[in-house]
Amino acid sequence: MISSSAEHIRIELETPELLAGKLNAFVSEHWPSGEYDRDAMAFFLSCFETGGDAAQGWYGWYAINIDATQGARALVGAGGYFGPPNADGIVEIGYSVLPEWQRRGYATEMVNMLVSHATSFDNVSKIIAHTSAENIASVNVLTSCGFKIVGAFEAKSEDKSEGNLRFEYLNGNLG
Repeated sequence: MISSSAEHIRIELETPELLAGKLNAFVSEHWPSGEYDRDAMAFFLSCFETGGDAAQGWYGWYAINIDATQGARALVGAGGYFGPPNADGIVEIGYSVLPEWQRRGYATEMVNMLVSHATSFDNVSKIIAHTSAENIASVNVLTSCGFKIVGAFEAKSEDKSEGNLRFEYLNGNLG
């Protein structure tokens, strides 16, 4: 995983080809994936610009596959936090894997890395995540990484209202 920066996101917003050069990795024509779209990139860029150096590591991370035999590198997904811990020590994670790389363990690896990174800070007491109840793969990733379902809510998108689940991971997975 490579921690993103304002420079990465500026390049990414310009063209994926430039991002490939910056990451020294192949970037699929399907990039970006899932909910990590231009609006999300603009949000994270704004966070980097206002947060300065303290924002590093608390927003985006790029997941890179490195072929063990050939050394070829490919961008497979992205994950991160919606910001540093709040006053209650809570951080929220999100992640997305390109369709051609799904069902190979990359989402699980990303979530485990995000949990490990966040729980290395004493001021993080809880990690939360949300996913659609219909997204069984994501539900399985979160539960296999130690998250517990704590509730459901309705999230309204432009075209529909869908049921979402809220997951929590307590630092030390206590409770």
